[in-house]
Amino acid sequence: MITITKATPEDALAIQNVLYQTWLATYPNEEYGITVEDIEVRFKERFTDSFLAKRRQALACQNNDELFLVAKDGQEIIGICSATKSDDRNELMAIYVLPSYQGQGIGQMFWQEINKFFNPELDIFVCLAVYNFAAMKFYQKLGFVDTGRRFTQDRLKMPVSGNYIPEMEMVIKHS
Repeated sequence: MITITKATPEDALAIQNVLYQTWLATYPNEEYGITVEDIEVRFKERFTDSFLAKRRQALACQNNDELFLVAKDGQEIIGICSATKSDDRNELMAIYVLPSYQGQGIGQMFWQEINKFFNPELDIFVCLAVYNFAAMKFYQKLGFVDTGRRFTQDRLKMPVSGNYIPEMEMVIKHS
């Protein structure tokens, strides 16, 4: 049975494993020059003791404006979801589900939980890779529409190729 719970500091390593596996399955892209090696090198430092200690600390100190959830199949973490809210917007930061669990409604389960956290009077934004068509389709089913905004961020510059994962923004407007 799949359960959704708030992430705890003890989940840090499993969270990194989910991120690593989903990034390897999602982001290498020949057209944009993003390689498997880019992803592997990017994540190499994210399994160090110091990085995991920072992740544990962040999970221990979540404030009322941020929420980090995990999906578990039994005791195994098989997906993650994070979101933030501010005075002027809600932001869905990430939904990642292990490839072998995708298409089983886990993203929908995350969406139901994260919606309880969001301020219902504000727009909800999400950013995703312009070539992540599966995510785009998923978000469209939830009601997100493309804002037309395209951009790159330094945090998504790949360490080997030097290329950036290009992003797009989608929104659900408050009605």
